[in-house]
Amino acid sequence: MEDLLQVGVVSNTHGVRGEVKVFPTTDDVKRFKKLKTVLMEAGPQTREMKIESVRFFKQFVILKFQGIDDMDAALTLKGKSLLVTRQDAVRLRADEYFIADLIDLEVYDDTDRLLGTVTDVLQTGANDVYAVRMPDGKELLLPAIKECILQIDMENGRMSVHVMDGLLDL
Repeated sequence: MEDLLQVGVVSNTHGVRGEVKVFPTTDDVKRFKKLKTVLMEAGPQTREMKIESVRFFKQFVILKFQGIDDMDAALTLKGKSLLVTRQDAVRLRADEYFIADLIDLEVYDDTDRLLGTVTDVLQTGANDVYAVRMPDGKELLLPAIKECILQIDMENGRMSVHVMDGLLDL
């Protein structure tokens, strides 16, 4: 399991006073109001960034970091991921998982046949869709609904599914 979880990506600067526009990659954008610090990608390492202020503008979160006081300094943050530790992550309800934890799970059908591994989670609005890379290189798209996803066993890195009629034919 990943120790750090992404909550956003700096998409651009905002104004001349060092604020940045962040595209949130979390389901709960209001969580930024509670955050005091985030970790920012800095090559192979991360650095802690203290949040001075948080505002919301359209689909973006506008953040002001301590020590980033002009547009030039803010520009150096463009494209960087904002991360939180698992301890600072939002609490999940039963049958909810972080996308980072689902990636690389082995997927088995209801006859215990290996179908492949989860490579991506597509968020469609109605329900998530799990992209599964099959051994032959093809991709299987499984809707994340109870009729299809039978069990997720994080401890053993395994997902059991029922492949609905027609999904393997595509």
